[in-house]
Amino acid sequence: WVGILALYTVHKGQFNCPGGGLLHSYLLVLLVLLASIICALSALVYISMQGTISNPGPRKSLPKLLYTRLLLYLPEFVWAVVGAVWVSDSSVRCEKTVINVVIGTVIASWVIIIFTIIGVVIVFDPLGGKKTFYLTDSINRNLESSQSGQLLYNVKNTATRVWEKRIRLLCCCIVQDDDHRVAFTSIAELFRTYFSDTDLVPSDIAAGLTLLHQEQDKMESCPKEPEEVLCHSPSSLVTDDLDIELENAAHYMLFAAAAYGWPYYIYTNPFTALCKLNGDCCGNRPTDSDITGSDRHNFHFGSILKITGLQYRDFIHISFHNKIYEIPFFVALDHKKEAIVVAVRGTLSFEDILTDLSADCEDLTLEDVLENGFVHKGITQAANYIYRKLINDGILNQAFTIAPEYKLVIVGHSLGGGTASILAIMLRNSFPTLRCYAFSPPGGLLSKSLADYTKHFIVSVIVGKDLVARLSMPNMEDLKRRIVRIVANCNRPKYQILLRGCWYEVFGGDPDNIPTELDGRNQDALTQPLLAEESLMVQRSPSYNALEDESRLNSPPQYPHLYLPGKIIHIVEESSSRRLCSSDIKYTARWSHETVFSSILISPKMITDHMPDVVLKALNSLSQEHGSCISC
Repeated sequence: WVGILALYTVHKGQFNCPGGGLLHSYLLVLLVLLASIICALSALVYISMQGTISNPGPRKSLPKLLYTRLLLYLPEFVWAVVGAVWVSDSSVRCEKTVINVVIGTVIASWVIIIFTIIGVVIVFDPLGGKKTFYLTDSINRNLESSQSGQLLYNVKNTATRVWEKRIRLLCCCIVQDDDHRVAFTSIAELFRTYFSDTDLVPSDIAAGLTLLHQEQDKMESCPKEPEEVLCHSPSSLVTDDLDIELENAAHYMLFAAAAYGWPYYIYTNPFTALCKLNGDCCGNRPTDSDITGSDRHNFHFGSILKITGLQYRDFIHISFHNKIYEIPFFVALDHKKEAIVVAVRGTLSFEDILTDLSADCEDLTLEDVLENGFVHKGITQAANYIYRKLINDGILNQAFTIAPEYKLVIVGHSLGGGTASILAIMLRNSFPTLRCYAFSPPGGLLSKSLADYTKHFIVSVIVGKDLVARLSMPNMEDLKRRIVRIVANCNRPKYQILLRGCWYEVFGGDPDNIPTELDGRNQDALTQPLLAEESLMVQRSPSYNALEDESRLNSPPQYPHLYLPGKIIHIVEESSSRRLCSSDIKYTARWSHETVFSSILISPKMITDHMPDVVLKALNSLSQEHGSCISC
């Protein structure tokens, strides 16, 4: 608007050229139109800043303003067309500067219109009006009525189809078959169930996460009870056992990281990796029968050689084949530890993400061990695929023929860690001395009975506040409940929460003491949702139902509790001294319990603590520290 105003003022008396009259009218109308749009947007911004997240009363005029802005798109579009026609008219003979500025104006108008349309398509929720049915359903409707039941079914079906379309759009670049279609439907049902009972937008969730982070930091700064400190002081026997497992874990984490192939190698060696791979890979390759799947330019196998330090003849089988429920792995001879290592790759593709998100539970029945146990469906199918390859294709028989005295060790990181754990359960009867090291496995993996059974042969390694190790449907429900509670009862406008939160995340400082309606309420009162929370919950969430004794006794939980596998080593950052070009981080490790990971912790490091290079760095640091202590 300022640019066009300046153009109009400077060239006010120069519109006598051919086509100048149309240009004069075009600029005048465009100035008025843009001024109207600026006024509408300013009013939208001002009204949006009023009230709080759970108190929309001061924002009740917002829909009218929004529709006013929407109506202004019509003349804006028409005038963009007029400008394009004027620019393309060869009979115009005005000053070149004026023409160039008008061309820039027309292009800018079309760019803004196109991006606005894309933005509306992305953020528009087709289910917005239908969500209110859940609320009236829970209060007034009689679901025994066939008409009400059919309406509820239609709403749920529509929601599932909307989520399925979104997932298909995200995965449009991969070839889709029957397995993908089944996975899309299953994942869409999961998302529909999880999001159907809340009325939150992404900025509400962002505000909730930053509030939870500050609340959590305030709690962590409180001094611990003496009993809590004493319970983390293990005996010397347990400490010795921990040191041995940490040394083994540091060694086998190399294999788990190597399974990622060239992406991991280039990520950890950004300046030299390509040169080394180009120079060394072409000559070192096992016979074609040992490799399945695509490895263009031999980069994957070359990276595995570099990371593990093994020779190409030490590899029994390598699979780069990747589909949904079918993930890459390799089998190699580790002469240093006298082990046959099966290393399973973690999440690295859209297919792997679909495997992760297929989070339904299914039964896993083991002969002579347990009657049954619940496991993560997608990861179990991936473990079944590798199990069939190892046993039916004779890969393990071939390995033990070459090295009969070696033990079997299964390793993996992230999705690979979860798959390795379930694969270890399947192979345990055939290989009683089997060991498994699961690095940062998903939290919602095994039922309690299976998790207890695996403590004899699986070790899980978790670093810091790793999000994935705490991911399970009950934990996600708990996070949703906490976000709704803290957001609904905060007395500040959303923009203040987000601005203060951004400052806190980037620059640190003391956590903000934001006043809430929760202050001063006793613990009994906190077990019931407030009116503000009810305004953000379209129907009663399973997390609220879990708070009520009656519902907990009389109805089964919507999501069964699943746990991390095996014994758990938790590595935490004790201190860090940062210099100009490097940082020296000191870690401590201790045996932990699965209940420690029953809640998602909000932190800037919740993602980075999951990365394989961070896990390997922490393990190497602890292993070297233990080695130096022994030498002393």
